[in-house]
Formats: sequence, C-alpha cells, structure tokens
Amino acid sequence: MEYRINLVEDEPNLNQLLSSYLRQEGWRVHSFLDGGEARAAILERPHLWILDIMLPEVDGYQLLREIKADSPRMPVVFISARDADIDRIVGLEMGSEDYVAKPFTPRELVIRTRRLLDRAYGGNYAEWGELEQRLRIDPYLVDEPARMVYEGETPLELTSREFDLLLYFAKRPGYSLSREQILRHVWGEDYFGSDRVVDDLVRRLRKKLPALRLETVYGYGYRVVKA
Repeated sequence: MEYRINLVEDEPNLNQLLSSYLRQEGWRVHSFLDGGEARAAILERPHLWILDIMLPEVDGYQLLREIKADSPRMPVVFISARDADIDRIVGLEMGSEDYVAKPFTPRELVIRTRRLLDRAYGGNYAEWGELEQRLRIDPYLVDEPARMVYEGETPLELTSREFDLLLYFAKRPGYSLSREQILRHVWGEDYFGSDRVVDDLVRRLRKKLPALRLETVYGYGYRVVKA
C-alpha cells in the first residue's frame, strides 16, 4: 500500500510542481486549489495533509481545525508565505506537526514529508485503523478494505467504479459534491471526457441500492442525505 497525501495549494503552477515531486516518491497525491474543495475530502483520511495557509473559501487554519477534529493524530504540514514566526507558532499551537516557509525548494518539502511519514507511521500503514474501516450509510454497510457492500447480511454486487462512488459519498454524508469532483475522484485527474458519465454511474448505483438517500443537486452534482 502506498502513502496517500492531500495537498492544498491555491497557486496552480506551484500546486502542479509540488504534486509532481511528491508523486516521484511513489506517493499518491490528491491536490486541491481551494479550501472549500479540500474540506469535502477530510473524511478521506489520507496519511498526511500539506496545507497552504492563505486559501480561497476556507483558510488553512480552519481546515486544520476540522482535520484535527476528525483525526487528532493526523500529520499536517503547513506552508505559507506570510510572517513565518507568527504562522509557525499559531500552526504548532493548533496541532500541525511541521511548517515550511515560502520560498522553499520542492525537494525540501519532500524530505520533510518523508521524515514526518516515517515518524507518524514507522512503516505501519494501518496506523489509523484504515484496514478495519467500515462505514454505515443506512441501510447499507460499506466494507472499504474488502470493497464489499452489505444490506444486512446480504452482499451486494457493485462494479469497481460503483463501489468507488458509493465510498466517496459514504465518507462525505451531507456534502454536496460536484460532478467535477466526482469525475476526478472516480475516473482520475487524467480523464478527459463528458461529466455526464457521472450521471450514468449515479443511475446505476441508485438502481442497485434503491434505499440509498442520494439527492440530485440540480445544476451542480449530488449529495447523500445524513441519517
């Protein structure tokens, strides 16, 4: 299993550059350009977050609060071009494990990230109980490690993408997810094509899981209603 890293940086060129360097280490990187979009991914529980402080919609401080509220031991690295001393103190007081001041070289971030991953996990990828994670999205139970879905004791057959979509919703109850977000998560960032494939996949999921409380957010995307 590879380490999963969520990177939040609103400068597109820097975001792309840092993502490239991190992926060269064999890590799986999910990058975001604004805090609002990143907030919807908190329940993904990656192995580590890298947060810029100054972000559109939701700033890095607020994201850190919400990340730590969900997973208090989640490793977080702050990056910022603002006053280094103030940001470092505030970030550390709020629970971040490391801080990198701009300007910095991508290699420096890679080294700091590797060291923090080693300290946090020591090779144990299941530190947060990810291999035992089961999510309930009534009346269904989603077994992430086994990639199985159950209704009561009955296993239900889903395709790989149907399961990925269900898991994406199950980790974000109450969040409105855009077609673009779903497309990128399920099909990957390199996918080029119509976002209408999302609607087709949702139709198939609704047919197989008729009790799923999945709402259409017209002109935007979809949302699973919180129980």
